[in-house]
Amino acid sequence: MKGTLVAAGAEMHTPYGATEALPVSSITATEVLTRTAAMTRQGAGTCVGRPFPAMRLKIIQIVDGPIQSMADVRELPRGEIGEIIVQGAVVTREYFRKPAATAAAKIPDGVDFWHRMGDVGYLDHSGALWFCGRKSQIVETAEGPMFTDCVEPIFNSHPRVARCALVGIGQRPRQTPVIVVELESGLRSDALVGELCELAGSNANTQRIERFLTYPDSLPVDVRHNTKIHREQLAEWAARQ
Repeated sequence: MKGTLVAAGAEMHTPYGATEALPVSSITATEVLTRTAAMTRQGAGTCVGRPFPAMRLKIIQIVDGPIQSMADVRELPRGEIGEIIVQGAVVTREYFRKPAATAAAKIPDGVDFWHRMGDVGYLDHSGALWFCGRKSQIVETAEGPMFTDCVEPIFNSHPRVARCALVGIGQRPRQTPVIVVELESGLRSDALVGELCELAGSNANTQRIERFLTYPDSLPVDVRHNTKIHREQLAEWAARQ
């Protein structure tokens, strides 16, 4: 028997957040399908909607290591990619008996604090938040940083690509960007690398990518989600190839 999951006219919402801060923002399926998905495929990142009214959100300059105070933070203008930080009643104050982890993830702000999401992104001119990837998975090249969610969707649009991962080979800040590809089941082609190179050349975000590797199995992912790709593991594998 066939049926529908939701009533006619119902709207689906996808929240963005983390264990330490949920929810932060939300976007509707209608907005994704009619507007933002096409932009994602062109390298704009993934739109995760507008912050909830009770949440405060800032995009700050990307910094490695703890930040001692909000006085040390440089907030970035709209449209510029940086580190996402949030403040609100749903945000956890600390990690239990882990002072080093707390210092790395929290920024004191007087009697209050901000949480560092561990993600990078930007606010567009309408106030919507765009996710560009994990801070720890930025590929640092001699020409500048590359962000996973501004690169991978471009190659995921290829019909033979089930999904892919951007990884960096070598030492920062002179890493070589590599795309590791998981192929659609049964689809193999000697011309694939040439097609991916052509696709890379068509977008400013990917023009510097020249190396592509086909992974022999499904890409390793977080077993809880089946979406969070273990790019650090793939980087080690790619370095051995």
